[in-house]
Amino acid sequence: MILAIIGMFMVSCKSTKPVSKSTEQNSKEMPASEEPAENIPAEQEGPEKDLDNFNTPPLDVTEFRAAWIATVANINWPSKPGLSTEKQKEEALKLLEILEKQNFNAVILQVRPQADALYDSELEPWSYYLTGKSGKAPQPYYDPLEFWIEEAHKRGMELHVWLNPYRAHHTTAKEIGERSIVKTHPELTLELKNGMWWMDPGNKKVQDHSAAVVMDIVKRYDIDGVHFDDYFYPYASYNGKKDFPDEKSWQKYLNSGGKLSKGDWRRQNVNNFVERIADEIKAEKSYVKFGISPFGIWRPGFPKGISGMDQYEELYADAKLWLNKGWIDYFTPQLYWPTKQIGQSFPVLLGWWESENVAGRHLWPGINLALEDKEEHKGEIASQILISRGILQKNAGTVHWNIGPLINNQDLAKSLVTGPYKNGSIVPPSPWLDSESPAKPEWNAQHSDDKIIINWSHDKPDDVFRWVIYYQYEDENWDYKILNSNSRELEVSNTNSQGKKINKVGITAVDRTGNQSSFKAINVR
Repeated sequence: MILAIIGMFMVSCKSTKPVSKSTEQNSKEMPASEEPAENIPAEQEGPEKDLDNFNTPPLDVTEFRAAWIATVANINWPSKPGLSTEKQKEEALKLLEILEKQNFNAVILQVRPQADALYDSELEPWSYYLTGKSGKAPQPYYDPLEFWIEEAHKRGMELHVWLNPYRAHHTTAKEIGERSIVKTHPELTLELKNGMWWMDPGNKKVQDHSAAVVMDIVKRYDIDGVHFDDYFYPYASYNGKKDFPDEKSWQKYLNSGGKLSKGDWRRQNVNNFVERIADEIKAEKSYVKFGISPFGIWRPGFPKGISGMDQYEELYADAKLWLNKGWIDYFTPQLYWPTKQIGQSFPVLLGWWESENVAGRHLWPGINLALEDKEEHKGEIASQILISRGILQKNAGTVHWNIGPLINNQDLAKSLVTGPYKNGSIVPPSPWLDSESPAKPEWNAQHSDDKIIINWSHDKPDDVFRWVIYYQYEDENWDYKILNSNSRELEVSNTNSQGKKINKVGITAVDRTGNQSSFKAINVR
């Protein structure tokens, strides 16, 4: 059934991405020879053998595997406000260890749930969700974001910061702190019928402030990505189905000679902000990815048969435009519905979004792990991952909402790590950000009676984020292991469970943006 669905909704490959420098160079190189090796350096020259040769690795081991970790309302972390520093760190490490065991390679951590900060900021107050009181720092002091980044990178995982650009106060945060923007700059915020406060996207001071918050993080922290979710203008239900109360900024626009309709003006406010953030991030650190996870439906009827909320008219988010323009580096539509739900079909929507990916950026859908809480949806998540691989081909990836079910649903966790996530993966490269591959590692292989010990080094270890060790047993397909940057040795069994002898080995270095070094296979028999 899965294969049939994949076949129906497969989107043909497009040559839309820029050709990387490493690809151009590799196409001009002569095939690398393979030579016998027994206690000899891998780079030692030897006679060319009639064996397979590769300038690029023999397997595609790339796939983005991320999980959202929500801090608003203490959904995922910390489990409640006011925990000790030691307990907060303990919970964070537990979450990272779960993701590492499940072969994930990225974390999307919410650090600004409501114009506050789960990091040390001079622009906004410490978050209520962290310490139980807005503006109060952790005691004893530590910087949670620094801690998360360091621990994620130790495990070979990217750390993306997730910010809400316009939400000023969430009802679950109880009091409005003295340093909240609601009190310090009331002219920038608006109260909604459900008790939330929202910053006005049409106010330039709001845009400037939120952009400053983003860039403060980009400049000061060693992050891998910046992430926005679907909250631009608020959902209509938040204001009792009444129009968003931005009459002052709307009248100011009209008085200045503005000619757009109110809807187009609101969309322009959001579009300008998205483009601005993309430009400012790249000007500061070109390798930092910018991702957005909009509501999964652009407009009802796109594609035919799709129904649901119209984010273009309700959230004033023209998400298709951002994808078409290539402003964002990875696009994560929230496709939280089961495959067989006709009006919001997962494969139909993903295929349509991919057809709109004319700039050739990453398209990694968001999927809802909580679907498997219901018996009728058992196996749905593994199916959606496989469908995504079929549609997205060599640029596959999935973002999981949220980490909670991986902890609480052991059947789900087991189905992933024994199924589609049985083996590790590295984040796909982004050649429009960085196309320069790291240098090849130097390595050697030493035999013993029952194993081969592979050792390696690199001239520029700071350029390396992960290593991939490829190996092949006689008459078998290639296999691989992915190791983190601090590893320098791997033991591989001389004989596999079928009694086949190891035949060939190779190793690549991987940099922070997913570029792999060139590959050279060595005959170790």
